[in-house]
Amino acid sequence: MTDTVLAQAASRQGRNAMTTLEVKLDLPDRLAREAQAAGLLTPKALREMLKETIQRRAAQTLLAGAARGSKAGAKPLSMKEIQAEVDAVRRERRSKGDTGT
Repeated sequence: MTDTVLAQAASRQGRNAMTTLEVKLDLPDRLAREAQAAGLLTPKALREMLKETIQRRAAQTLLAGAARGSKAGAKPLSMKEIQAEVDAVRRERRSKGDTGT
């Protein structure tokens, strides 16, 4: 089954700009029926799944970096240092137009 779904992605650049994307999915019939029945093919559900996936990947990247630092014998960062790193990444993403959500 092929579904065309309109998904909207919010931008955090000081205004709630929205981008409308048309997404075409080629899914096995059974998966498409189950996803449709579960309400997972709605714009809201897709938006939430995308946000959760992005957050999960960011957390995995953070944990992988922490593990690498631990293996290398690096000393743990203070909360102030961690916040400075987070702020720097956010600034960089904003300058590139990346919402980070």
